Amino acid sequence: MIYPTRFAVLLAAAGAPLALLLGAVAPQLWLAGPGWAIFVAVLMLADSFLGGSRGGLVTEVDPPGYLAVGVPAEVEVKARFPKGFRPGAVEAALQADPRMGLDGKPKRAALREADRSATLNFTASPLRRGEAKLEKLWVRWRGPLGLVWKQRAEPLDIAGLVGSDIMGVKTEAVRLFARDALFGIKAQMDVGEGSEFHALRDFQAGMDRRGVDWKQSARHLALLAKEYRTERNHQVIMALDSGRVMCEPVGAAPRIDRAINASLLLSYVCLKTGDRAGLYSFDSKPRAKSGALAGMSAFGLLQRIAQRIDYSTEETNFTLGLTALAGQLQRRSLVVIFTEFTDSTSAELMLENLGRLLKRHVVVFVVMRDEELETLTDAEPRTPEDVSRAVVAAGLLRERESVLSRLRRMGAHIVDAPVDRIGPSLLNTYLDVKRRDLL
Repeated sequence: MIYPTRFAVLLAAAGAPLALLLGAVAPQLWLAGPGWAIFVAVLMLADSFLGGSRGGLVTEVDPPGYLAVGVPAEVEVKARFPKGFRPGAVEAALQADPRMGLDGKPKRAALREADRSATLNFTASPLRRGEAKLEKLWVRWRGPLGLVWKQRAEPLDIAGLVGSDIMGVKTEAVRLFARDALFGIKAQMDVGEGSEFHALRDFQAGMDRRGVDWKQSARHLALLAKEYRTERNHQVIMALDSGRVMCEPVGAAPRIDRAINASLLLSYVCLKTGDRAGLYSFDSKPRAKSGALAGMSAFGLLQRIAQRIDYSTEETNFTLGLTALAGQLQRRSLVVIFTEFTDSTSAELMLENLGRLLKRHVVVFVVMRDEELETLTDAEPRTPEDVSRAVVAAGLLRERESVLSRLRRMGAHIVDAPVDRIGPSLLNTYLDVKRRDLL
């Protein structure tokens, strides 16, 4: 496609007042107007010929192989003119699937003299999991006179996968392992942090006196103490509510994606420390389930199951979802529930079914702090609408805190943290449960 630039349009329009003035002063000069338009058209035609062939443009698109929800990534486009005319700069625009969250603003870059090419970077901020495609690329450049744009459009059909932030999960897990020396990672921490008997050893200064085995000490005529090690093979099940409310965005990503990232982080740590981990999701009925898996080789399977958890528009059925989960658990387990509630009716149904789980299992209840509601309550009221919003938000927060208080009294462990701290907060709760030997 070839079309005039803004400069060409202004140049052609500039001749109209001049032609009108000449026609008024000397009517015989009325041809100056059409003559000027023809002159500009000839210049544009020459500019289009001098601006090189659109077929001489070579484009390369380097998409990221894997995109993670909420993690910005770069899509690189290279435009090259290997021979013939070389413009000073090129502009490009990309069209992509909305899941990719691509910045739609056109980019401009100057061509390098060395390789006669320009590199343009587009930022993608993925919004939802699934397959996303780069659909079309437009590249344009000006002719040497700056009067015409020469544009080429190319269909791309380059598919990419948008999934959970696996690299972020592994990075966070490695960082926490290195900082806190979690159970089972360092040999010196493996002994003495649990309640399972390991061996007898000579009592040393600084050891807990309650660990002294007086009977064995009397038999061996030496002060001996019991040494314990960390228990393994605990069963940890991540139950994810994938209903309508959990699919709403919070902090630029859906709640369910935040929950999946935190679940994978906890699963990685569980498998690394010798425990068994499993995923379970439900909305109006049970959806994905993996069972309790052991060994680091199972982490890949958990990733694939997590990617299949879809965005739902259905209301969550806590009765069916949690009852089905309880029926699948054959031994005492740590059940981590990721959910959100919006009204007292759904909260009552949730509490009733959580009570049944708490009779046999240890339950960790994970909710993401709603910073938008907190902002509304803290904002300075300037209009009556601001006051109404603040009152409604404060009421929702009070109801939310009331439900969490009831859960605490029932014996559930609560993780209530900002969305960017859900993973570490959940890990701290998991480690606390193991230290206290609640399983």
